[in-house]
Amino acid sequence: MRHRVELGTKVRLDDIDASDTGGYADRAAAAVELARDVARLDELQDRLYAENTRSLLVVLQAMDSGGKDGTIKHVMSGVNPIGCQVTSFKSPSEEEADHDFLWRIGKALPRRGNIGIFNRSHYEDVLVVRVHDLVPPSVWRERFDQINRFERLVSELGTRVLKFYLHIDRDEQKRRLQARLDDPNKTWKFSPADLAERQRWNDYREAYDDVLTKCSTEWAPWFVVPANKKWYRNLVVARTIVKTLEEMDPRPPRPTVDPKKIVID
Repeated sequence: MRHRVELGTKVRLDDIDASDTGGYADRAAAAVELARDVARLDELQDRLYAENTRSLLVVLQAMDSGGKDGTIKHVMSGVNPIGCQVTSFKSPSEEEADHDFLWRIGKALPRRGNIGIFNRSHYEDVLVVRVHDLVPPSVWRERFDQINRFERLVSELGTRVLKFYLHIDRDEQKRRLQARLDDPNKTWKFSPADLAERQRWNDYREAYDDVLTKCSTEWAPWFVVPANKKWYRNLVVARTIVKTLEEMDPRPPRPTVDPKKIVID
């Protein structure tokens, strides 16, 4: 699939165009296809829910203002909420901090028949902790292999894993942060901490380069999604999820009765 990080690829985000639109001229050129993919996703989710034997996990990571919330809002707009759950991972609670870093992740995995979406994820424990020097390098370096083994087990137990890095450049982040300040309806989303994190841009990019290089596997691939153009971001994510569900080919269980023999008075 386009934008997939293939096993063994050395990723350098500075070499990837965040404004790439895959040959589409503008939003209008992609709108019909996005609408079709969103409708198809709704149909496939119904089948996954009815089958109730497997699940799908979608992981979203990005720099601040990268578009995680917007992606969820637009791509998942047609799915039935009863079979789709979103988990946002903040700083660990006291209880979570008293367990290993994957403990809270395991608790949030989607149930059979469901699509689970992680807004941030276990990757914060090789990103934030690294950039802010919260644990020694010997600790976070070990976590790459631990994450790969964890995701492999999750996959073997019936949960398909897709991971998307929403790739924006520094100028686009500046524009989006300023838009939050300029729009009274968006100002609540702005935090002074965003500016402090922005000063660590290069450190985060280096950390993400390592994550994408070391943790894109056959069973849990990473996709680097050019996200300066929100409409193209949405199209890529929607299409990738649809193609993955089509590969899974979920099938509802056989009926326990013969519908032709049922007469409803």
